[in-house]
Amino acid sequence: MARLQIYLAALWWGSMTTIGLMVVPLLFVHSETPAMAGQMAAKLFAAQTWVSLACGMLLVVSAQRQARAQGLAQSPSAWVLGGVLMALLLEFVVAPHIVARDNLKLWHNLGSALYLAQCWCAAKVLWDSQAPTA
Repeated sequence: MARLQIYLAALWWGSMTTIGLMVVPLLFVHSETPAMAGQMAAKLFAAQTWVSLACGMLLVVSAQRQARAQGLAQSPSAWVLGGVLMALLLEFVVAPHIVARDNLKLWHNLGSALYLAQCWCAAKVLWDSQAPTA
């Protein structure tokens, strides 16, 4: 079960950093227009939301199963729940404003901050999942 948690955390963090730090910037460099790059980036970020949600929920379930098997009462990690909450906020609150180009600077900056914070949560979950248990 611990190995599954490491794989899920690595998938979550790795997919976020790959899309956010490499794929989307390359889209804006190599697309014909910024509008085309933005449309594709929106689709990639939407797909990333579902990867984040799947990894987060599976991490919660696996942590609960592991705790139950060890006879412990363990609540889901605040880092996992925080990351999942940020993914939901990005997809359903921030992204519609960005796509509508409604106060673009504000919503884009807020979205970038939430994405970075979500990456931090995923990195913390990955780091903690590799820590030896006592």
